[in-house]
Amino acid sequence: MYFKISFLVLMLTIVLIDDDPISTFVTEKLIAKNVKEPCQFFKYQSAKAALNEIYSIQPNYLFLDLNMPEMTGWDFLDIYNIEKNLAEIYILSSSVDERDISKASSYPVVKDYLSKPLIKSYIQSIFN
Repeated sequence: MYFKISFLVLMLTIVLIDDDPISTFVTEKLIAKNVKEPCQFFKYQSAKAALNEIYSIQPNYLFLDLNMPEMTGWDFLDIYNIEKNLAEIYILSSSVDERDISKASSYPVVKDYLSKPLIKSYIQSIFN
């Protein structure tokens, strides 16, 4: 007699939106190395391209750069519809301007404003 045992594997879906491929590469590797759950990454160098696919991806987490050509992170947040996706959004920016940090807190969908590069302690607080 054979019994089939199946396990539900929870996979975190993470979207990285940043026009700097090196920053995206470092962020992906750091998260993958320090998060226990398996992760699936979707990477976009354009906020506009990400916005076209974000609702079909249904990410758990989204890391968003602010200063990008064509569509900024602010533009993305202005258009993003929280009712279509409940991702935890983190701004990941090299800007340390207090005005940016303050503006980020005015968006209810933004969980936190993090400075680049992403560091291990940020990852632990986000994913634990």
